[in-house]
Amino acid sequence: MVYPLLFEPNLHTIVWGGNKLRPYKGMEPSDDPIGESWEVSAVESSPCTIANGPLKGKNLIEVVKEWGKDMLGEAVYEQYGGKLPLLVKFIDAKRDLSIQVHPNDELARERHNKFGKTEMWYIIDAEPGAALYSGFNKRITKEEYKQRVEDGTICDVLAKHEVKPGDVFFIPAGRVHAICGGILLAEVQQSSDVTYRIFDYNRPGLDGKPRELHTELAVDAIDFNVPEDYRTYYGNTIGKAAQVIDTPHFDVRVMDLNEPFHRNLIKYDSFIISMCLKGACKIILRNHEAPERVIKIREGHSCLIPATLADYDITPLAHNTRILEAHIDRKDRSWEHKVLRALKITKK
Repeated sequence: MVYPLLFEPNLHTIVWGGNKLRPYKGMEPSDDPIGESWEVSAVESSPCTIANGPLKGKNLIEVVKEWGKDMLGEAVYEQYGGKLPLLVKFIDAKRDLSIQVHPNDELARERHNKFGKTEMWYIIDAEPGAALYSGFNKRITKEEYKQRVEDGTICDVLAKHEVKPGDVFFIPAGRVHAICGGILLAEVQQSSDVTYRIFDYNRPGLDGKPRELHTELAVDAIDFNVPEDYRTYYGNTIGKAAQVIDTPHFDVRVMDLNEPFHRNLIKYDSFIISMCLKGACKIILRNHEAPERVIKIREGHSCLIPATLADYDITPLAHNTRILEAHIDRKDRSWEHKVLRALKITKK
């Protein structure tokens, strides 16, 4: 029988990482530069391990295969070839991340036989003056891009945005970006580990060697257009599920809760990912037959709720508990369906 899943810590040590994630998750602090906590991952390079219930100790890839449509939802299962299409993380940037870009679905399939990588960031905390890069501040050519990477001036043509807690940035595939130092955030993204690193400030990695750059690969992936505004704006009311992002790849909502809140998302026929950004809460299923009917999510932890169980109550255990929720909203987007069907083609 399916039930909501909790996960063992899946922490990644990275040269730009900080020391906030372990305490944020209630773990003993360490001096290791922990940059990312992969909260819900079925990516082959780093899958999460189940921490609760009868399947404790199994990895998420195995469980997704075992539960299939009960986990993903029928349409999501068919659309994504039986794979979990989202990956969510907490990211602690003590230092600036590399300037990078991700390919879209079509290019990622062609080159790597993987999904592309569209993502979004929700700023949990930011030191005074902390900022990030998202997009260009002016239109440039491919030739200027190459020259600026070579001479180290690429950051001069990037749009830099000072941030505060609650800010949201949508990063579609093709948009050049980087999280800068002093930011703690939650990330929702397509389930992909394809990143093209453009510029890394000429710094060494943890092994003392320069990290690999993908300047040429990135050229065909970059969107050089300059929109009017790079920020995402949304309304937020206590006791409501505020929609933050609604894209072909994911629907994301944020909830600030002081009292129990009912969520019935069965109509989406999709798994639900809940990330506890602040406080703590209980997920209480309205399906009494599940072996783990009541799940506690602490601050800095996340839960994966199978599609067949997406009718539940959230009971906050602390004042102003904040939850970020992600799922797939299967709107009729014919162009998206064509891309996803193409991604099911196996590499020859």
